[in-house]
Amino acid sequence: MRKLKVSKIWIPAFLLAVLAGGCGREQTGFVAPTVISTNPANLATAVPVAQVITATFNVAMNPTTINTVTFTVAPTGGAALMGTVNFSGTTATFTPAANLLPSTPYTATITTGAQDPAGNALAPGAAPNPWTFTTGTIPTVTSTNPVNNATLVPLNQKITATFSEPMNPATINGTTFTLTGPPPASTPVPALSVTYDAGSNTAIFTPAANLTASTVYTATITTGAISAGGNALGPGAVPNPWTFTTGTTTNTIAPTIISTIPVNNALNVPINQKVFATFSKAMNPATINGTTFTLTGPGTTPVAGLVTYAAGSNTAVFTPATNLAPSILFTATVTSGAQDLTGNALVVPGVAPPNPWKFTTGTTANTTAPTITLTNPVNGATGVPLSATANATFSEAMDPTTITSANFTLTGPPGATPVTGTVSYAPATFIATFTPASPLVKNTQYTATVTNGAKDQFGNALVVPGTTPPNPWSFTTGPPFIGAGPSPINLRSAARFGDFGGTAGMTNQGINTMINNGDIGTTAVSTGVTGFHDSAGCVYTETPLNVGAVSGTIFTAAPPPAAPPSAAACTTTEGNGVTAGIALTGKNDALTAYNSMVALPPGPDPGAGQLGALTLAPGVYTAASGSFMITGTDLTLDAQGNANAVWVFQMSTSLTVGAAGPTGARSVILKNGALAKNVFWQVGSAATINGAGGGTMVGTIIAQSAVTVSTQGNNLPSQIVTLNGRAIVLVGPVTIVNTVINVP
Repeated sequence: MRKLKVSKIWIPAFLLAVLAGGCGREQTGFVAPTVISTNPANLATAVPVAQVITATFNVAMNPTTINTVTFTVAPTGGAALMGTVNFSGTTATFTPAANLLPSTPYTATITTGAQDPAGNALAPGAAPNPWTFTTGTIPTVTSTNPVNNATLVPLNQKITATFSEPMNPATINGTTFTLTGPPPASTPVPALSVTYDAGSNTAIFTPAANLTASTVYTATITTGAISAGGNALGPGAVPNPWTFTTGTTTNTIAPTIISTIPVNNALNVPINQKVFATFSKAMNPATINGTTFTLTGPGTTPVAGLVTYAAGSNTAVFTPATNLAPSILFTATVTSGAQDLTGNALVVPGVAPPNPWKFTTGTTANTTAPTITLTNPVNGATGVPLSATANATFSEAMDPTTITSANFTLTGPPGATPVTGTVSYAPATFIATFTPASPLVKNTQYTATVTNGAKDQFGNALVVPGTTPPNPWSFTTGPPFIGAGPSPINLRSAARFGDFGGTAGMTNQGINTMINNGDIGTTAVSTGVTGFHDSAGCVYTETPLNVGAVSGTIFTAAPPPAAPPSAAACTTTEGNGVTAGIALTGKNDALTAYNSMVALPPGPDPGAGQLGALTLAPGVYTAASGSFMITGTDLTLDAQGNANAVWVFQMSTSLTVGAAGPTGARSVILKNGALAKNVFWQVGSAATINGAGGGTMVGTIIAQSAVTVSTQGNNLPSQIVTLNGRAIVLVGPVTIVNTVINVP
């Protein structure tokens, strides 16, 4: 009995001891394993695609329980990624087998299978688990200067590449941005400097010396160039590497300002106005800054602000730090410190438009948000050409620095796949254009979207989504050139010429003639060119009353032109077999283009030969009588928002633009995205353009026997004729008087 009693006492004591032992965690400060931090953090954005994912615990874990089963990473809603998992100290690391996808949400998870050394399972912690993050975008090169396959590049050219997003400046250097030439040796070109302009996301390669004439060069930006978000450069819509061929001369044509917002002497300017200056040519972004572009007011009081440069539209933007003071006269100035890519300083002061220029503020801000008024293709369009671009026309002037590939996208199936392409903006027409890097896929639906990251000149964001017309909008591809007129005429090498005098040369009379963005040429001898000089300073029979500036080169047969001592090289670089060969090729290509226009099926003659007062959609128009005239009022070409729209005018005899008398000048007006490069005139005999002076002609004129622009004695500024196009004659001469030709 005694023994049994002892046993009864022992059993409760044993149970008490066991219970006491079971409460030891609480008594000894037991801590459950948890995740206390992650990298990337929960909800992080713009995560690099090469990111390694980590989770840090509050205690050491059992390494054997940290593996690809307990630590997973997957696109949100998708399958787990392949990768390796390691554990060191208190941190678990997941290394993906391949880079993450850009612009993609991911979810990382550590399960309760992860345990500490005592076998205790993971518990909820201070950091979310699972946690999500989104990767950033891949930077690309969106534009270059020179463009790929450019020819006649000036010997003093700087080389630039503009990126789709901000880059890490430390990664833009002589190792990641190189220039070589010529192949096959691919000799490296020494750089005076390689710099990065953050305001325009542009890298600038400045050669240590002028490039070699008539040489092929290759520029390359490597994947060592890293975005500010940590992603390496990827393939883009423009070639990288890209090649170009130099000409034989340096460029000495100074840039000018061609338009400003606000215009000079503007009144009641909204107090939230940004200030814009658009240049005549591409500028060195590094020279467009707060020192060279200033705003003062009242008086000389500086206005604080940010200066940026939109390379695609050659536009500088001054954004005031705060709203401008009301009812104050302000003065905007761009100094000669602003330079083009060949080092030529801006012409200062400017006259038309003025620089400096002034404007007076009103009392209120502009709060009207911009909208899209027209899209092309229109929503629901079918049969869209595979070569089409997507266009959006805005209700007002936009800030070109906000019209980017981040804010204007094109996607197509499967799975709304992004289309690689470039985005541009035309300040004069308010049209943004998305140009695919390669032709679209037939019978495929695409969706274009402009986000509210696109802003107007006052900083107001675009109204999104749009309803009339829709934004986003969709269209389906099909046979080419439905509703856009004929295919563009391929000018080949003739595209370089703003003025081509066939076999008979060309003559300029007056001192206000300029050929911008192009060359002039003839298969005749150099003495057949009168009244011109080119960018190399080579002079072709100029007199004090007959001076015409050519931004490019003059191509003729021998002999070389007479040259002043400062341009002695002209006697060896121009008027020789090489320049004669280039001129002959240009003439032959112009003839091919002429014949391709003749071969097009005839179209209507809606005005019985008189094009004045008409508004014409894209298409082929044929003069029933053999001649076209624009002598009543102006002709309007309406692209209906389609930047691909093409017009071809066929006439077996003559073209006459303008009537006699001081009010006889006539113009061709481009509307709703029509482009000068897409307008062509096939003239069987001669073209006469605004003999009384004044007016604006548009398009490439290819005539058999002659082109005459204006008349001798038209010397007043109001009598200057503008041709946004080309004047090309196959056999006879070109004669121009105080004419400005802007080559598309």
